[in-house]
Amino acid sequence: MRNIFCIFKRELLSFFVSPIAYFVITGFVVIAGYFFFNLLAYFNYVLNLMAANPYRGAGPMPNLNQLVIGQMFQSMMFVLILVVPLLTMRLIAEERRSGTFELLVTSPVSVGEIVLGKFLGVVFVLLLMCGLTFLLPALLLYYGNPEIGPMLTGLLGLVLFSSAFASIGMAVSSFTENQIVAGVSSLMVLLILFIIDAPAESLGGVSADVLTYLSPVRQVDDLLRGVVTSKALVYFGSLTLLGLFLSQRALDAYRWR
Repeated sequence: MRNIFCIFKRELLSFFVSPIAYFVITGFVVIAGYFFFNLLAYFNYVLNLMAANPYRGAGPMPNLNQLVIGQMFQSMMFVLILVVPLLTMRLIAEERRSGTFELLVTSPVSVGEIVLGKFLGVVFVLLLMCGLTFLLPALLLYYGNPEIGPMLTGLLGLVLFSSAFASIGMAVSSFTENQIVAGVSSLMVLLILFIIDAPAESLGGVSADVLTYLSPVRQVDDLLRGVVTSKALVYFGSLTLLGLFLSQRALDAYRWR
């Protein structure tokens, strides 16, 4: 644990000594604020429109959680496809390019501890981003009456989503020494995962079920509605472990060359 903590602290320092973390976190929160206030304005517009309609009782009232908070979380999941590669592209690739990885592996630290420490470092930054973003819908607790359960499970879904993507991004970074290649490759892999269920409806049958299950967006749907399912937890846990496993295998192969 001490070795993992040392790698974790080293990774955090590398993030916050450079302007990378500040630019990424600020940009993420600003974009989240843009989506939040635009969705809130649209929600108020719909309410005013229904209030002006004499037949407003004929349809269901708009739901604050679904129309504002859920939509904001879904929008931020797409933004994470762009943000995560910026954070993970240098995790391993830069170590290999600069030659500092050789120093790490010759120290009394295992490859597994290196991978886990670096992963926890980037996850901490993502948790900070998600926590700051959550302050926006939390404002509605004072000014409105949203359901707290779906808000918290939606935040959980965003954290699981970002953590799984971070592990995949780190795995991609483990296979190259070039940060740009790692960043672009991570972007492509994460984008494919994000849209993997697109042909599900046209395919139908077992293929549709498989593609739907493999979609991280579909796995978050229940969490955004306030339902925590074992299927979603197993999916994101498995995706995260897969990324960590691939990272360790790639670094083991590089170490023994």
